[in-house]
Parts: sequence; structure tokens; C-alpha cells
Amino acid sequence: MGRTGPVAAGESSGSVVRRILLGSQLRRLRDSRGITREAAGYSIRASESKISRMELGRVSFKARDVEDLLTLYGVTDDAERDALLGLAREANVAGWWHSYGDVLPGWFQTYIGLEGAASLIRVYEVQFIHGLLQTEAYAHAVVARGMGAAPAVEIDRRVALRLERQKALVSERAPHFHAVLDEAALRRPYGDREVMRAQLRHLIEMSEQPNITLQVMPFSFGGHAGESGSFTMLRFPESDLSDIVYLEQLTSALYLDKVEEVAQYEKAMTRLHEDSPGPEGSRDLLRGLLQLT
Repeated sequence: MGRTGPVAAGESSGSVVRRILLGSQLRRLRDSRGITREAAGYSIRASESKISRMELGRVSFKARDVEDLLTLYGVTDDAERDALLGLAREANVAGWWHSYGDVLPGWFQTYIGLEGAASLIRVYEVQFIHGLLQTEAYAHAVVARGMGAAPAVEIDRRVALRLERQKALVSERAPHFHAVLDEAALRRPYGDREVMRAQLRHLIEMSEQPNITLQVMPFSFGGHAGESGSFTMLRFPESDLSDIVYLEQLTSALYLDKVEEVAQYEKAMTRLHEDSPGPEGSRDLLRGLLQLT
């Protein structure tokens, strides 16, 4: 459906954001006209739930559906209609990750698109080293442990997908990546001793990149603001797209964008930043763990 490769990668990542932007604009138009989702669905021969998924940016858009909805909502200005229809076309560009559809859960595809389009990624991780910071050997150990008896080719495909995601951190439009890793994630072994040593060395090297800030929340601090578990916060260059909190579950994920919910995670993230040693102190912790490993 779309191109793949270095040039199209940014476009396809942005397509997820454009889908969300278009959905939110359609929702605002519908609300401003006092039209129910049921009535909107009827106008495009679809269900109320289809309108809900469109407004949340979770499905692709057919040009005819968007045209019919704009007519229903009273949008007659050619420039406004063309802008929204253009957004719909851009939102349907296929992402590079679609080629990994055989090993990629549908609910995770949205996240990869959002991650690739973000200008700021903030994470707190307690179980593993975050995927964007994993070495190939460590990633292989994590995937193999989680996949159990999966064929070797499937494990290799999942590792390849993870390594492909990491390219965003060194691209021309690389986001700022701010990670807080719980000491538990650093001490929990995946792979053998040399895999863990190489992973710790990799973290030290990555933490020195200008667009990467890495902090470690040490055991010695005790209880802290990350008590609810791992989470990710994504911010985008588009001013009319709010921050999104991503919470991964065993078989699905939650995407939170309500202002009051995001604000609670913002407070927790700020506390984690404040309570963890700074980048240099965190590098010292990593060096100390490297000596013990």
C-alpha cells in the first residue's frame, strides 16, 4: 500500500499520528454539530463502533467515508475539505513494520508508529532493559525466554524488528529519549554473563549520546514514584496532538490521552527523574554493576 525504506520510514511513522489527528478533528466536527456516533455511522453505512474506532485513529480511512462525513458535518469549504482528505491519504501510508506482520501483534503496530513519530520518548522500565537500548544478544535472550517453544526463525524475526526500531535513535530526526531503568532490570540476567556485561557496556555508551538521557533508579532509594510499573510517555512535534501514555499488557495495550490521566503519569515521571541519580551518577552505577557482573 505504501513505500518502504529510509525515505518512507518517517512518512509511515507519521501516518499513525495523522490518523489520530484526523480522527480527533472528525470527532470535534461531529460534536460541534450535535450528531451522534450512531447517526454518523448510518451516513457511511457503518456501525457506531466503526465511527468510534475512526475517531480514535485505530483504523484506516476510506476517502468516500471522509467525504460523506464532512458533508454530514456541514464542511463545505473546498480548502478545508481538501486538507482533511489529504490527511486521510497520508494516514493510509503503510509502515515499514507491516513487513513484520507475521510476528507483530496488531495492538503493537500502533505503538511502533507512534514511537517512530515522537519527538520526545520518556520511559520507566522495571522488568527489562528497554527495547530501544537492548543489544542483539540481550534482545534474543529476552525474546527466546518469552516465546518459549517458538521456532528459531520467529524469534530471529522479532529480534530483527526490535533492532529496526532502534534505528530511529540515530536518524536525522532522532527523538530525545529519556529512560529511567530500575536497578532490578539491570540485575535480572538474560543470557549468560558475557551477554549481560556487553549489555551494560552498551548502556554506558548509549547514555553518552546527545539525544539520550539515561538514569538508574537504585534499590537504595527504596519505594518510589514508579510503583505502578513500567510506562512510556510520547510527545509529538504536532502542537494539536496531546501527549500519550502507553501501558503494555500481556496480550494488549492501553493508550491514555485524557489530560487528567496524562498529568498523573507526568507527575510520576518527574519524580522519577528527580529522585534518580543524574546521568553521570547513573553511569557510575552502571560501571559498578559491570564490575560485579
